[in-house]
Amino acid sequence: MQQTMKKNYALITGLGAISAAGNNLAETLDSFARMKRNAGPVSLFDTLLKYPVFEVKEISGEFYLEGQRTLSLALCAVEEALNEAHINDKLSKLRIGVCMGTTVASQLNDLEFYKSYRHSGSAPMAAVDRYLKRNLAEFISRKIKAKGPSLTVVNACSSGTDAIGVALTWLNNDLCDIAVAGGADELSRIPLCGFGSLGIVSSELCAPFDRDRKGLNLGEGAGVLVLETKGSAQHRGISSELYLAGYGSSSDAYHLTSPHPEGAGLKTSIKKALTDACVEPQEISFVNAHGTATPENDSVEGKVLAGIFGTDLKMLSTKGFTGHTLGAAGGLEAVFTASALREGWIPASIGFKNKDAAIPLTPVREKTIINGCYAISTSLAFGGNNAALVIGRMREGG
Repeated sequence: MQQTMKKNYALITGLGAISAAGNNLAETLDSFARMKRNAGPVSLFDTLLKYPVFEVKEISGEFYLEGQRTLSLALCAVEEALNEAHINDKLSKLRIGVCMGTTVASQLNDLEFYKSYRHSGSAPMAAVDRYLKRNLAEFISRKIKAKGPSLTVVNACSSGTDAIGVALTWLNNDLCDIAVAGGADELSRIPLCGFGSLGIVSSELCAPFDRDRKGLNLGEGAGVLVLETKGSAQHRGISSELYLAGYGSSSDAYHLTSPHPEGAGLKTSIKKALTDACVEPQEISFVNAHGTATPENDSVEGKVLAGIFGTDLKMLSTKGFTGHTLGAAGGLEAVFTASALREGWIPASIGFKNKDAAIPLTPVREKTIINGCYAISTSLAFGGNNAALVIGRMREGG
């Protein structure tokens, strides 16, 4: 099967993931195949809120950092991705960039600090010191001895996707040879209370795109890709059938928390990504949608996807397995999308039961075989941010 590929693309030589669905990609795929949902009440902190959440129950001791959970999650995913890419200390001379998206890790969210300052007018500076040292990309860059650009992207729930897109531009502009890119976020009291106050958190397990959906469930995790130029991979003797073909982003500039009713920004970001990848809509085998299970997001996203790709599109949301992991969502879902192309199947869009008459598309209800060369992962975020990635798999003759 012949593929037409643009000149500038980045090979995906490593994938890493950790979430409630699994502590690595293999465990995650097993959860997907068995339709296993690892959700439950909050155990990481005290709260009166009774929403189900998707927590990571165990972090390996070698990656655990006290009081810095987002960094710990990120290190797990980075290690898995680097191992698959066969990157080690001997390659420290290569120009390796690090671009990571997050939200919680870039908030000064130590409530004890705030309480102390409010009640006494002063507080220990240890919390501020932790905040300054937990810059996600800088920390990882130091940890893996990277000698390239580093950037932490904080762009709400599109952060992970945007970080991967930025990394692609680095590679295409010869700023580095290899890029570690993705997103990481921990479950925190602040977003749980904040999203709860907005009335968009469900007291039941989430049901993306379902007629009776009641809102999102929060989760945590990290998803990381190792992106690499073709020349770098050849130099290292590494090959990969997966590649990042295109990226697009756009802003609705419509509302602080609601998407544009016609999905203007999402439509633009998808079309930009397709153009960047030199791919036509009919070449897309499936879309891993943002699919938060909130009424407005799913309605707008479903209409946009149907308008671009038609109503026969294979589409799913993996948030029914991971919860909404905020800044990590784009990273995790890019990993899942790439893995699905490699494995040749996508899982059921778990939680979906009843078709919403207002949404032209129906997500897949069971494990589904896919045979195409391209797929898309989308992200929508507060502030009107929208981003999309086109991921490809090389076939014979490509």
